[in-house]
Amino acid sequence: MYSGMLQQLLPLRSMLTTQLANFHTKGACYAAAKKTTTAAGGVMGLGKGKKKAGKLTAMEKKEMPVETDPHKLVNYVCGSNIYTTGEDVKIKPDSEYPEWLWSLNTGAAPRIEDLDPETKQYWIRVRAAGMRRNNKLRSLRKF
Repeated sequence: MYSGMLQQLLPLRSMLTTQLANFHTKGACYAAAKKTTTAAGGVMGLGKGKKKAGKLTAMEKKEMPVETDPHKLVNYVCGSNIYTTGEDVKIKPDSEYPEWLWSLNTGAAPRIEDLDPETKQYWIRVRAAGMRRNNKLRSLRKF
């Protein structure tokens, strides 16, 4: 009596097993997984565990040749061509450049005391100096 019922339930059991297997693999899984690190004291994935060897290799410095040709140094902006083909930018006569180019300040920035307090540049510099001062004082605090 029981063997006949058992024979009828076996196909149902196998069908349920395959459906449950499909249910677990197709749907999103919301189960929490405990993450651990391989190194003592390490935080999950933050540097104290194993590293890939390919990521840690130092990049080789590419040595660039120094231009020594005086004709090229005088007539071209050496190093301006970033492409593998072509040539550097040729320097033009001074008359081809705008007038404001020759009045640019190429030296040190003017001191705050030398600036006019009615200008925006003055207040930008004062604000930057105040932020530097506050950051320095904050870094000296004990906690």
